[in-house]
Amino acid sequence: MKPTLNALLIHADDKPGVLHKVTKRIAERGANISSVEIVGHQGDTATLYLEITDFNGDFSALIEELGGVSNVTKVESFDPLLKVYGKRIIIIGGGAQIGQVALGAISEADRHNLRGERISVDTIPLVEEKNLASAVRAVAFLPRAKVLVMAGAIMGGEITNAVKEIKQDGITVISLNMAGSVPQEADLVVSDPVQAGVMAVMAVADTAQFDITLQRSRQY
Repeated sequence: MKPTLNALLIHADDKPGVLHKVTKRIAERGANISSVEIVGHQGDTATLYLEITDFNGDFSALIEELGGVSNVTKVESFDPLLKVYGKRIIIIGGGAQIGQVALGAISEADRHNLRGERISVDTIPLVEEKNLASAVRAVAFLPRAKVLVMAGAIMGGEITNAVKEIKQDGITVISLNMAGSVPQEADLVVSDPVQAGVMAVMAVADTAQFDITLQRSRQY
C-alpha cells in the first residue's frame, strides 16, 4: 500500500530558524517530510514547498497549527508534484538526437497521460565530457526522475563513470547505439532515437505492459 502523500506551500519570514520551527512542528505530529524545497523569495518572505507522508491525523488541523507558528504568514494545501507533473524522463546529449528522442517520449507520454498517468519529459542539449558528466550525476538529485536517456553520437570516459553512479541510485539508463563506452553500461540500448523515447516512457508508465527488468543489457 502506497503511503498517503500531502503537500504544503508555507509562506514565512525569510529569517534564520524558521524552517526548523516548521519541520519540528510537523515531526511532533508524527509526520515524515519526504521532500522540502525553497521555491521562491519575494521581499522578506520565502515560500517553502513540503511533501509529507505517514500522517494519519487531520490535515486541515495541521495546516491551521502550522499557520500559528511564529514567522509563518500563510499555509496552503497543494497537490503533490508527483500528481501534477508525475514521473520524469530526462534526456541528455546532442540537440539533433535529443529532438528525436523527445519526439518519441512526448508522443508516448501523451498517450499514457490521457489514460490517467502523469509523465513529463525534460531535455538539455550539452557538449563536452565534463558538462555531460556533471549533468548525468545531477539526475540523481532531480525530484521524481526515473529514466535517463543518453542521446548522442559518442560518449565515454567520465560520462560512463557518471552513468554507473546514477544506476546505483535507482535511475534506469537508456542509451542510443553510439560510439564510446556509455552503451556498455546502459540498461538498454536502442538504435532508433524515436523508439528510445517511446521505450523510456513505457519503462515507467503504470498503464504500459513493459518490464524494463526483462530487457536489461539488450540492444534494439
